[in-house]
Amino acid sequence: MSIQWFPGHMNAARKKAAEAMEKVDLVIEVVDARLPQASCNPMIEQLRVFRQRPCLKILNKSDLADPVATAAWLAYFNGQKDVNAVALSCKKPADVAKVPKLAIAAAPHRGTPLKPLRIMIMGIPNVGKSTLMNALLKKRVAAVGDEPAVTKTQQRLYLGNNIVLIDTPGMLWPKIEHPSDGLMLAASHAVGTNALIEEEVATFLADRLLERYPQLLTARYGFPTAGMDGVAVIESVAARRGFRIKGGEPDLEKAAHIFLQDYRSGALGRITLETPQSREILLASYQVP
Repeated sequence: MSIQWFPGHMNAARKKAAEAMEKVDLVIEVVDARLPQASCNPMIEQLRVFRQRPCLKILNKSDLADPVATAAWLAYFNGQKDVNAVALSCKKPADVAKVPKLAIAAAPHRGTPLKPLRIMIMGIPNVGKSTLMNALLKKRVAAVGDEPAVTKTQQRLYLGNNIVLIDTPGMLWPKIEHPSDGLMLAASHAVGTNALIEEEVATFLADRLLERYPQLLTARYGFPTAGMDGVAVIESVAARRGFRIKGGEPDLEKAAHIFLQDYRSGALGRITLETPQSREILLASYQVP
């Protein structure tokens, strides 16, 4: 299954972001700590590198991610040119309070009354940009929702301490090259529901968890995972939860939905779907169609 989602407002947002990038000093890119590279938008990287702007990369939802994998990703990103990476949760005020100082450290030539620090906050849909904006400003200035692409327009806001924030809509990119990236994004709710089939996404996620975190499946649902594949996991979730359709067959659609919700909410435990090592293996084995 190849998932692609690039509605019209995202193309318009890309054009506006390209125009605004010329007049910003720092890019804050918010990514999902559970899939740090898959949730990096290559368009953002291209725009940033072209304008030679430093990047503060925030691995958000780190409280939902595997801490060992997060440490590996921080080392990976911090080894890149003009990138400073930090893991935090935008829902925790103490974590968000660190962001202004990190931003000023990344662009020390700005942040004065004559030269305010101009920051553009970017990222894929539903990754926590609006939550970060609201937490930084300590008031609700950006719409927050459980569906991707809630924010559709660019906003310019004043944080104080000589810092200006530019919030941008969540953007994916026109073609997701690796099918597994599209499935990870869909599992993590960065893709509109009209662009995916939940049973297929849940089966992919179950296969990934069987590979990396089988013990969490057993702890959550109470069944042993030996010899299982992703389809069997969804069938077992339906059986354990008593999800049936007319005729007594398991309701796989409802089981898939609940399984995805359990992952997204953290009910399954702290999970990371990719590591720098698994990413390296993916790129080494990938063949362009």
